[in-house]
Amino acid sequence: MSSPSTAQAARSKWTDKAVYAAGAVVWRLIDGKLRILLIHRTKYRDITLPKGKVDPGEMLAETAVREVHEETGIRVSLGVPVGVSRYHLPSKKQKVVHYWAAEATADAIRASTFVPNREIAALEWVSIKKARARLSYPVDLEILDFFANLVDDGVLRTFPVIALRHAKALSRSDWDGADAARPLTERGQHQASSIVGPLRAFGVRKIVTSDAVRCVQTVAPLAAALDRKKVKTEAISQDAWEEGRDDLRSVVGRRVRSGKPAVLCSHGPVLPGILTELALATGTIRGSYVSSAAALEPAAFSVVHLSATNPGSGIIAIETHIPKV
Repeated sequence: MSSPSTAQAARSKWTDKAVYAAGAVVWRLIDGKLRILLIHRTKYRDITLPKGKVDPGEMLAETAVREVHEETGIRVSLGVPVGVSRYHLPSKKQKVVHYWAAEATADAIRASTFVPNREIAALEWVSIKKARARLSYPVDLEILDFFANLVDDGVLRTFPVIALRHAKALSRSDWDGADAARPLTERGQHQASSIVGPLRAFGVRKIVTSDAVRCVQTVAPLAAALDRKKVKTEAISQDAWEEGRDDLRSVVGRRVRSGKPAVLCSHGPVLPGILTELALATGTIRGSYVSSAAALEPAAFSVVHLSATNPGSGIIAIETHIPKV
């Protein structure tokens, strides 16, 4: 057995060689039948799923959405994560590709300007069965199998409720005013801007935030990008939580019942309660994953995927994203 230091060194070496990418299993219903999108690549003469490498400063979720659009002309919002493929490139580096399910709406398909080009020779909408026969690589088949399980379970169409911790704020020791008035630091402002792309990747339309200044400032760039108003409420604030005046259940319940993509921006001590209420509202057994999803760094967020068609399915998946700033 390797010593901890040896194992860590091996992992570091392995990570240094990795190339990260992201993509999606893009799907739609045609005359009530499920079809998924395959791309025929010109250079490699293969058939695969849309994906591409992470650009500097990007988080994986925004990479997936950008690459799908660049390769297919279709703008999508991400649904449930459907797996990670790993394989070696000719350079001996490991490539790690994260995938999500992503529905292509009728409007998005009509807006597509795709034409065959030097990179992509053609797009093809096929059944899952035909996709298994056409895909060029075994690693793509593994992703497809996970996707097919969601279809079989009737939980493919989902919506996210995102628990977001506010970005880095001025410390209490450096602030003389009321705690709720503490602003973001310069780093916190950069963090708030850096998470706009990843949050938009999940199709967020509703923004609910604690009325504390540090939370309001965290979602301000997102609200500006979406041209949406922020809903400020004391019900998920730290002051109300510390004084026993919070109302997490009502806020979370409204978001679950709405079935619309939303972000809830709150505070570190409050987040476990928000995640617990999400589990309770969906009839999900509360496990250690809830605590893990609530233990967020400043500006990090956990995406809780809920079924849009089968409310009794509970939480379908939870994923956590940490800003690079």
